[in-house]
Amino acid sequence: MSVAETTTAAPLRVAVIIGSVRENRRGPAVTEWFLRAAEGYTGLEFDVIDLADVTLPLTLPDWGSSPDAETAAVLERVTPRLADADAYVVVTPEYNHSYPASVKNLVDWHRPQWQAKPVGFVSYGGVSGGLRAVEQLRLVFAEMHAVTVRDSVSLHGPWNGLGPDGEPRETVVVDSAVKNLLGQLDWWGRALRTARTVHPYEA
Repeated sequence: MSVAETTTAAPLRVAVIIGSVRENRRGPAVTEWFLRAAEGYTGLEFDVIDLADVTLPLTLPDWGSSPDAETAAVLERVTPRLADADAYVVVTPEYNHSYPASVKNLVDWHRPQWQAKPVGFVSYGGVSGGLRAVEQLRLVFAEMHAVTVRDSVSLHGPWNGLGPDGEPRETVVVDSAVKNLLGQLDWWGRALRTARTVHPYEA
């Protein structure tokens, strides 16, 4: 079996990042629903990274300097998981027309881990369903040399649109959106993984 065939056949490792860290957040419930909706999609392995458990400081070390011991310990737990992922799904609310600082902080603490990998989005919040947060995150991930997939999942007003069990009250549209998102993430994830294996990406 060729290298391309081997990398294509292996399960795609997808890191699902819960972006909100505020009290009474809906991010975990939205993530649990998304994972249930994705259960029928074969060939994907999900690793949930909850940023509420990733206590990276807002102050980054100077260029060429190393983080302190406490920060290094946090990075040792999260960085290998990001590096091992073939693709990412960011579950993000919309705060003040944008995305949470916790998401940007995770991005800023890493760089090569994002490169030449696809990123998908599950967003929620208000009348826009978090789409304004997603539009801004597309610009951020482009700077990281990542590829954002076109289709996303958008939940409008999850505090009303989600039931007490974490399921959307109307599933037809969002289930179709999940299918589209995963299909594109799968294609790009496998194509870029093969490309990185055959010809490592250098930014």
